[in-house]
Amino acid sequence: MNTRVKADLKQETDFLSGNEMAALAASQINFHIMGYYPITPSTEIAENLDEMKAEGKHNIVLIPGEGEHGAAAICYGASTTGARVFNATSAQGLLYAMEQFPVQSGTRYPMLMDVVARTVSGPLDIRCDHSDIMMALNCGWIILMAKDPQAAYDMNIIGVKIGELEDVRLPVMVTFDGFFTSHQKRRVQYFADKKVVQDYLGSHPPKYLSIDPRNPITIGPYMNDPDLINNRKQLSMAMEAAYHRLGEVFESYSELSGRRYGILDTYRMEDAEVALVILNSAFETSKEAVDRLREEEFKVGVMMPNVIRPFPVREIRECMRNIKALCVADRQESAGGWGGNISLEVKAALKDDPENRTLIISRVYGLGGKEFYVEDAIDMLREALDVARKGKVGVLFEYVGATPGDLSYVPGPTQAPLTKEDTTRGLLTLTKDENTGKLDVKGVSARPLNELPKRISQGHSACSGCGIFPGLDTFFKGIEGDVVVLFHTGCGMVVTTGYPYTSHNITYIHNLFQSGAPTLGGVVEAFRERQRRGEIPDSEDITFVMISGDGGMDIGMGHAIGTALRNHKMIILEYDNQGYMNTGAQLSFSTPLGHATSTSHVGPYQSGHQLHHKDTAQIMAACNIPYVFTGIVTQYRDLIKKAVKAQYYARNEGMVYGKILITCPLEWKSEERIGLEILQAATDSCFFPLYEIVHGKTTITYHPEEKGKKVPVTEWLKLMGKTKHLLKPDFKEVVERLQKEVDRRWERLKAMHEHPLL
Repeated sequence: MNTRVKADLKQETDFLSGNEMAALAASQINFHIMGYYPITPSTEIAENLDEMKAEGKHNIVLIPGEGEHGAAAICYGASTTGARVFNATSAQGLLYAMEQFPVQSGTRYPMLMDVVARTVSGPLDIRCDHSDIMMALNCGWIILMAKDPQAAYDMNIIGVKIGELEDVRLPVMVTFDGFFTSHQKRRVQYFADKKVVQDYLGSHPPKYLSIDPRNPITIGPYMNDPDLINNRKQLSMAMEAAYHRLGEVFESYSELSGRRYGILDTYRMEDAEVALVILNSAFETSKEAVDRLREEEFKVGVMMPNVIRPFPVREIRECMRNIKALCVADRQESAGGWGGNISLEVKAALKDDPENRTLIISRVYGLGGKEFYVEDAIDMLREALDVARKGKVGVLFEYVGATPGDLSYVPGPTQAPLTKEDTTRGLLTLTKDENTGKLDVKGVSARPLNELPKRISQGHSACSGCGIFPGLDTFFKGIEGDVVVLFHTGCGMVVTTGYPYTSHNITYIHNLFQSGAPTLGGVVEAFRERQRRGEIPDSEDITFVMISGDGGMDIGMGHAIGTALRNHKMIILEYDNQGYMNTGAQLSFSTPLGHATSTSHVGPYQSGHQLHHKDTAQIMAACNIPYVFTGIVTQYRDLIKKAVKAQYYARNEGMVYGKILITCPLEWKSEERIGLEILQAATDSCFFPLYEIVHGKTTITYHPEEKGKKVPVTEWLKLMGKTKHLLKPDFKEVVERLQKEVDRRWERLKAMHEHPLL
């Protein structure tokens, strides 16, 4: 790479990560809109941009979606206005948003999206492989590869340039490796003056606008034959145009920056007879392997395509003209295709060349973030050398560094399962008033209840002071008999199920945020139907509980509402920690007004979260389910009584929704020892009121005013580091807005409590 820089285009030298460089490029481009949703390991990009926004370093409007699908739709809508648009995601986020991608490309609206490559679940893994980006090959997007933090910066700028060309007009993905590139810092250069970047890109020349009333257009019409095939032909022509113009864009950027990129990145391929094809961060490692084998006088080389859509067929054929044997290594497998996607496409490119006689082997490596070492690259190259020597392929396709294990092994329980007798002690008594139908619970006494076996055992890896497990344990003290739990992705799931261990003493299921509620609904209905058919004894009675949290009632809200409307006999229990804690404390719609998170920074231009928190309990009550409640562990009798009632309604009538406020000292920036004090202050200030709703009738179960304990919200805010700024005079107006909304909701709740029908 040529790093010679023109004197009038000053560049700074620094030591930054791929995510930092991507965010820096985005800030210098100064996109109009970023629609986003937090997911590891791409979230830092939005976090960095939000921090820059608080300091006034760019004007990008950052819009958090309720999930990646919503974020992608925000981006699409914004792009139809002629705005420059940006997004960043990973893995499941990419898949959840994927429905929107062909819409973006099929209607030819450019935008830029960073994909920080990560393993696609399941099972869940947050480390790097390329199983996500390869899912997007057929979406009609240009896909650029960035092997290091420097390329992450450069390719973002190049991506905007190529996507906005008049004969291209396509969205662009820039992908780099999660954690390997996204979080590791390297020596980098970037333009000191963002105007250099903006002058290079020029103004965005939108062709068709959704906001021009004098020129109304129809975007995304219904199409029949032959219009749809013609549309796809035009998309193909645009991709072909991108293929032919990439060279000039790379050249123009080289002239600007002094950094030269080609369609392919090659190392010592000039006289090579055996080669390795590999992507992104593994390319640099492989170069050292080439050097070591060259010292043994083997003519080997390595190649990486910087662009995989459009696929560089011509350049690959030319590069491999004299290669006798080639190993194509993928960080992903196209299951059943006997290779990864790049392997299959390289094979197709070379086999269609009648002059090419290269023998090719396919290897899969590094899945789930498994480290890739120089020795691994040497082994692959030695395999290819052996193929070249023998003149034939032995093992066509294989995994590197993996074994299938003992397929006959059947794991058994690590401890004896809880029995119905263990969890049914008759300590709690539920009675029902025959006249009013009101339920009452007796026998809530701390000492005997504490002797009950725990459904979640000790030994999980939660942060010190985490409130999830005291909250769940208190709730489960009110649930007797057999239980099946479903945890969707979140802190509660991650810290209890690190393979091959589990903290769950009962049957546990995991599914993703948006899919948890309907998944458990399917379990419930199949259980009931199998009972109806006589396949399961009628005497079997299981309570089904889904645990939600960490923003799950944002991305999962729609499916939770659908589950409520179907009224499955189950409980959804939300632990509310006021953010997306498992991805690094980003703002959620449960984050209160003014609170600081990693995507709602405080600075001269921003005062924490700009919106009021979402009242999920009231939303679910509007679905007319039998029972809704709120609770905290400091009022443990109240919470246990509500658990008993929740089990009754879930067994006999339909869906139950409960919301418990729990502490998160790490991200609330609070002392562990005052966690219970914080929870009680949240309730005494009426920020988190305790109540239940039975068949639409609201009853306040803890009344701080009547007890003479009501306090202003500042008494709650002063206990947490994330809200300490709100106590300063500069933020007086924000606190007044928060207090006014808390008071409004409390007065509304009191009115509902007093009304015979509400």
